[in-house]
Amino acid sequence: MTEQELEHLRYPIGKFSMPKEITKALRDEWIAVLEAFPDRLEQLVANITETQLETPYRPGGWTVRQVIHHVADSHHHSYARFKWALTENKPLIKAYEEKDWAELKDVKHAPIAISLLHIRALHGKLVHLLKCMSDTDFERSFMHPETGREVFLNENLGMYAWHCNHHYAHIESVVVK
Repeated sequence: MTEQELEHLRYPIGKFSMPKEITKALRDEWIAVLEAFPDRLEQLVANITETQLETPYRPGGWTVRQVIHHVADSHHHSYARFKWALTENKPLIKAYEEKDWAELKDVKHAPIAISLLHIRALHGKLVHLLKCMSDTDFERSFMHPETGREVFLNENLGMYAWHCNHHYAHIESVVVK
């Protein structure tokens, strides 16, 4: 497998690219992605087999089971980051070792139904919060300890809409063949 083919498997929809201008219309599109994601994901995996759940989406990559549990964990962190940024002045968030989390027994062996329910509830809360936020709220930010970068909530929203589609494409590459 060539490096280019591997890169396409790693980023099937391309890497996240932040637009120069984030408008309310674009934020609404991203919120719609987050709102639709639980239904889309549940439909995609409705008839998934155990073999497919244990299949990595690329050589050396996570299994579909790990990806689904990762999405629940990652989006849980994102929700907390929104809340911190809305209630504190540029808080320093806690990073986590997602690769290590993906190797924990709950991620490697737990039924995906647990994370599907978590994603549904979490996205319900997150979307409700996002729809209540003002333009000024989206200009609030947090500090990322690994990059030392200030991340604005506008950006975080876009990144997590992309994250939904990114991992959906990973799962789809295994499930829809």
